[in-house]
Amino acid sequence: MIIGGSASQNLAAKVANLLHDQLCPIETRKFPDGERYIRIKGEIPDEVVVIQSTGYPQDENFMELFLIIKSLKDIGADKVKAVIPYLGYSRQDKRFKPGEAVSVKIIAELLEAAGADEVFSINLHEHNIIKFFNIPAYELSAIPLLAEHLSSRVDDPIIIAPDKGALDHAKTMAGIIGCEYDYMEKVRISAEKVETHLKNFNVEGRSAIIVDDIISTGGTIVNASRILHSQGAMNIKVVCVHPVLVDDALLRIFSTGVEEVIATDTIKSEVSVVSVAPLIAEALKKN
Repeated sequence: MIIGGSASQNLAAKVANLLHDQLCPIETRKFPDGERYIRIKGEIPDEVVVIQSTGYPQDENFMELFLIIKSLKDIGADKVKAVIPYLGYSRQDKRFKPGEAVSVKIIAELLEAAGADEVFSINLHEHNIIKFFNIPAYELSAIPLLAEHLSSRVDDPIIIAPDKGALDHAKTMAGIIGCEYDYMEKVRISAEKVETHLKNFNVEGRSAIIVDDIISTGGTIVNASRILHSQGAMNIKVVCVHPVLVDDALLRIFSTGVEEVIATDTIKSEVSVVSVAPLIAEALKKN
């Protein structure tokens, strides 16, 4: 049985269809004071999959997820698999200053306390986040899905990581599409001046695809796009897994001359054109 939280109802329906599994109806609403109401309808089998992304509003989506998981355990489910396509609160995976909350560690503990038996997520902020779970936890990658979507839409592009942290994503995508890849490197010119440029390749007259796992404010992508245009890139597309897209992020990106922004549906947005449902369905079949 598949249950979709309010942030991932459409995605849950797609996964249920791919697995030929039952989609359980759920009633969710908010009381006047802001608290959540949850009611799970129907007979509950021994094993249930809950799909709920935890982007904005993160607190509400997480609370709903905790309530669903705990309720399922209370009413008879032996095993609950939590599929969290976008794992909120995952940026803080260490204590940088005394007294800071290590938020992702706390989220892992809360999921376990609620009764989750397994957790699946997609392109975590850092790979080491998995270590915070004491239950089986799996990180899936949507980069191959994005690459497959692009492969028939581009002609010999160069894949660009906007910083070294996204280099693995660029390498994976380039390997699937069959093209070159590079990354933006920051070079300190003086104590006050830092320049960013491509490490190895020239993009003049070429199509470029900027790839990253998350686009939040869009600042990194805006910077990369401007540099690529200044170096003569012919046209630029942007792809990401998680379209967080805070405030006017999309407007800022398109204002630099970006032709298209393509993202997955780990978070619902106007650019979520690639579904991660096949990725989730395959992972659930294996585990």
